[in-house]
Amino acid sequence: MSDRDRGGGTGPRVAVVGTGRMGAAMTIRLREAGFPVTAYNRTREKAAATGAAVAGTPREAAATADVVLVSLADATAVTGAYGGDDGIVAGLRPGAVVLETSTVAPETVTALSPLVEKAGATLLDTPVSGSVSFVQQGRLTVMAGGDAAALERARPVLDVLAARVVHLGPGGNGAAMKLAVNSLLLGLNQALSEALVLAERAGVPRESAYEVFAAGAAGAPFVQYKKEAYLNPEGAAVAFTLELVAKDLDLVLALAERVGAPMQQAVANRRLVGEAVEQGFGGRDLSAIAEYLRAKPW
Repeated sequence: MSDRDRGGGTGPRVAVVGTGRMGAAMTIRLREAGFPVTAYNRTREKAAATGAAVAGTPREAAATADVVLVSLADATAVTGAYGGDDGIVAGLRPGAVVLETSTVAPETVTALSPLVEKAGATLLDTPVSGSVSFVQQGRLTVMAGGDAAALERARPVLDVLAARVVHLGPGGNGAAMKLAVNSLLLGLNQALSEALVLAERAGVPRESAYEVFAAGAAGAPFVQYKKEAYLNPEGAAVAFTLELVAKDLDLVLALAERVGAPMQQAVANRRLVGEAVEQGFGGRDLSAIAEYLRAKPW
C-alpha cells in the first residue's frame, strides 16, 4: 500500500479511531502536517469529511498504523473499539503505539493495556487539555501515562498537536490527571456562570461584566476562548455538551471516592449539571449552565 493509499504524506503512519469534534480536528491537523492518516468513525461520513483515508473498521485502521490515536466519548465506546474480531487490538502491528486520548477512568486504561501488549504494541493514556481551536493551533497539553520509550516514539505525532507533553508516570496516571484537570475546568465553568448571572441581576451589562472577568485575576484561557459562548449563548457552537460534563464529573467523583479525596465543589457541580440535563440542556454547550441559571426560579 502506498503512502497515498494510506492517506497521503510521509512520516509515521497514523490511524485515528473516532472523528468527533476533537478527533476530526486532530486528523485534519496531522494531515496538514504531512502525516499519512487513516480514520475510522462509526458514522463513515464523519471520517470522510476529514480528508483522510477511511477505514471500514477499527482493525482496518490500526493495521495501517505505527501510531493509533483513539478519541471516543466514553468507556463503553472505548472498550468496544478495542475488542472483537474487528477491533483495534486485532489489527495492531508489533511495535505500534496506541494513544488513548479519551476521557476515561484510570482502570479502563489499565484493563486495556495487557490486551494491547499481547499484540506486541504499547498503550499510553494521553488525554489532552484544550479545545478544538487549541488542536488547530498545535497548543494542546498532553497528559501522558505509560512507557517513556513508547512516548518518545509517538512524539512526532504528539508534537504536531501539543505545545506541551507531560509524562506523569505509569499507565493510568494520564487518565487520573485528566479527571483532575476537568474537575478544575468544570468548577470554573460553574463559578463563571454564577458570577455572570449575579452581575447581570445586579444591573451590570453582561458584556461589561465579562470584560472585567476576562481582564482580572480569574481571566484564565478558558474565560478568554469561551467569551462568545457566554455572551451569545443561543448561537454558541457546541464544544462540550453538558451530558458529557455529567459523565466526566461522575468519573471524577468515582476516582475521588477510590483515593479518598474530598471533592465538595465537584459534588455541587454535578448536582447542578444534573438538574440542567433533566431540564433539556444536555445537548447544549457546557457554557449553557449560565442560561440554565438565568431560567432557574429562586
